[in-house]
Amino acid sequence: MFRNTEKREDGVRPRRPARATAPSARAGAGGNRRAQGEAGEARRRPRPRVSAPQAMRYAAEQLAELLGRVPESVSALKPTEDGWRADVEVVELERIPETTSVMASYRVSLDQQGELVAYERIRRYTRGQIDRRT
Repeated sequence: MFRNTEKREDGVRPRRPARATAPSARAGAGGNRRAQGEAGEARRRPRPRVSAPQAMRYAAEQLAELLGRVPESVSALKPTEDGWRADVEVVELERIPETTSVMASYRVSLDQQGELVAYERIRRYTRGQIDRRT
């Protein structure tokens, strides 16, 4: 659609004429029930799943907000049927030397929009500890 670039004598552009109201908007007062149903369905459709990088950021940010500690890293991220599952590493107790600091792994569940729905601590360990292969 082209923009109206004409100006009046006073230098102000004239306003566009108002558009007619769409049929679906007029259906509100007992009008077209099908149009109302379709509009309601459009609002209820789930939004697409957030991307993996977004899910990682959301998991770390929301867990930090709940725990009051800044996460060190996101060590795992997996898509699930309901959204995402992330494992987030957090320093629970800082010690000197740093290799003796107490760390924790938290499993965070996010819905498809990236909102935290559950979390649990799944492991505590010292920073210098290495996992053994089984």
